Amino acid sequence: MNELLGQVFTALIMDENDQTFFVQKNGVTFRLVTDKEYKIGDAVEGFGYINQKKEAIFTTELPKVRMGQYAFGEVTNVRRDLGVFVDIGLPDKDVVVSMDEMPAMKELWPKKGDRLMISLRVDDKERLWGTLADEEIFLSLSRKGTSEMQNENKQGTIYRLKVIGSFLITDDLYLGFIHPSERYREPRLGEVVEARVIGVRPDGALNMSLKPRAHEVINDDAAMILTMLQRKDDHRLPLWDKSSPEDIKQAFGISKGQFKRAIGHLLKEKLIIQEDGEIRLKN
Repeated sequence: MNELLGQVFTALIMDENDQTFFVQKNGVTFRLVTDKEYKIGDAVEGFGYINQKKEAIFTTELPKVRMGQYAFGEVTNVRRDLGVFVDIGLPDKDVVVSMDEMPAMKELWPKKGDRLMISLRVDDKERLWGTLADEEIFLSLSRKGTSEMQNENKQGTIYRLKVIGSFLITDDLYLGFIHPSERYREPRLGEVVEARVIGVRPDGALNMSLKPRAHEVINDDAAMILTMLQRKDDHRLPLWDKSSPEDIKQAFGISKGQFKRAIGHLLKEKLIIQEDGEIRLKN
């Protein structure tokens, strides 16, 4: 069965009951998942996989990811002892990208709602796994940037983390690089970020920044609060704009007015979240 799993193929409808049809390919029977009507002997194109109940399923709703074909899928769940679950469009199954493909630092793992570009692989136990796209895949998809793009804002997805910096692909398929000096914190694998073009390399890749423009740079009070949040293990501080002037003065050495202006700036730049009596770094 292994050669059929994770693939799109054509199978013949061989049987039916009151609830469903059954298709067969190479002597292997799958339960058909579809909202269309067929009859015995019809040839149907679909995608074969094993669902959560260990059933062989054949769906006519073709997923965007398959063996040898890459696409973005949304992260739906994370298990530290297994890996990251990704929705590829199957009706009753998310695929797992193994923890072996995740960053060594678990705080840089994707979170729910992030995006990963993956393909599929099948192991010798007929389990379907997601596998991350490598650099060659992103290079094959990308376009070359031009000098006219200088200072443009672009949304993109972080696809590779290295000591030298973060690599992303923009929504309009340009490759970008963010040096550690151009960010306040390291983005997660799969995180969607808004970055600014600060240069175009000879190979067409974009040098990008997650920091605000010069006229948007945060003031000293905001920078101090941001640094304190970054140094906290949980990235939280039990103060907000309704805290007493005395508590704010004791914690930061500034007035409540200065504190409110500083966190207002951080909120505007989407660097922090304020709720339930505290401020915290935005993930």
